[in-house]
Amino acid sequence: PQPGDLIEIDRRVYQHWALYVGDGYVINVTPVDEGAPSLSVSTTSIFTRKAKVKKQLLKEVVGNHKWRVNNKYDRSRTPRPVKEILRRAEQWIDEEVPYDVLGSNCEHFVTELRYGEGVSEQVSATGEPLG
Repeated sequence: PQPGDLIEIDRRVYQHWALYVGDGYVINVTPVDEGAPSLSVSTTSIFTRKAKVKKQLLKEVVGNHKWRVNNKYDRSRTPRPVKEILRRAEQWIDEEVPYDVLGSNCEHFVTELRYGEGVSEQVSATGEPLG
């Protein structure tokens, strides 16, 4: 992946999204919920109301799941310059953000950084609130 690329991670029940920032690292939204031992393995965590933005190694976020670069909205939206994407992303690290599977999920977060507009086909295409 190249800095600024969107990374789609297949978690069987839903797709998790992250933004590649270089040197093996991604920035992603991780649900905050008291009982979950790990942000990304708990499927119940997709129903939380708060999340934290974290910078983590891609291999740690992915685990044993399949992943790919997926800048699928590039055909309909113009990405911001890479330096601007990365600057904006870095500003969010360790911030707590509202999380809502329908209106403010992990895909909305990374597409907002890349394009200036939060988009999630997972919600609109399937009608199911996943992400």
